[in-house]
Amino acid sequence: MTTRRERVDAAGAIALLALMLLLGVNQVLIKLVNAGLQPVFQAGLRSLVAIVPVILMARWFGRSLHLPAGSHGPALVCGLLFSAEFLLMFVSLDYTAVSRASILFYTQPVWVAVAAHVLIPGERLRPVQVAGLLLALVGVVVALADPVATADARIRLGDWMSLGGAVCWAGIAILLRTTDLDKASPETQLVCQLVVSAVVLLLASLWFGPWVRDLTLGHMGMFVFQVLGVVTLGFLGWLWLVQIYPAAELASFNFLVPVFGVIGGWLILDESLGWRVLVALLLVGAGIFMVNRKPRVRRR
Repeated sequence: MTTRRERVDAAGAIALLALMLLLGVNQVLIKLVNAGLQPVFQAGLRSLVAIVPVILMARWFGRSLHLPAGSHGPALVCGLLFSAEFLLMFVSLDYTAVSRASILFYTQPVWVAVAAHVLIPGERLRPVQVAGLLLALVGVVVALADPVATADARIRLGDWMSLGGAVCWAGIAILLRTTDLDKASPETQLVCQLVVSAVVLLLASLWFGPWVRDLTLGHMGMFVFQVLGVVTLGFLGWLWLVQIYPAAELASFNFLVPVFGVIGGWLILDESLGWRVLVALLLVGAGIFMVNRKPRVRRR
């Protein structure tokens, strides 16, 4: 039986750092594989191939894969949002730098907080969260106002697509919290998203050019790592951590993902880190941390 813990200990912190690093480097892998596979086809194929290992892992751990009554409609909408999220993210990485895409895409917690404030009773924004929201928005403005991006239509389009992907991701989070779909196991939610997105993205890929570009064994290896490492093991690792540690403690680590994404783009893809990128990263990272941070409950 899994033992619950009140704080993130050293083992949990190491596991979280590894997971955040995995998610941060994921966008670097997507951009690299885009050179071998058309982005939308890559996204759809990843969803299709990931269905089997996710189901096998769920069965191995005895997880339910049953959709509760009344959740089929929300499951479909969730799958469509998931499809839009990854279509926007994968295509955006054809146009803009990983460093910029990471900062903009991982503003998702900010949009979740705003939507929850409006749509979910009891989820009112606290002053510290409002301050974090404002910091993150200033960071987004700094990133979008980069003269290099404003002068290049492709980069500008990629930036806005990354931001659109973040909004779609936030929509999924709100949907899971406001419908009967929240009664389904996380594995069931993921399988539904993978099945719907596999169909939608593979069909959509017919309008985005040839499926195969300059495919190499290296691209294939990175694609397999995405399926097994990011989608399967990364997701299940997160579930394991959620079972053990408080969600508020885990959420505070989310700001590290864009940090690792920016560092990965710099080290692996030799992307330049101008002062605007670093300032935007600092503002968005601080904003995400403040939005996710929950007030501590004093105990007698």
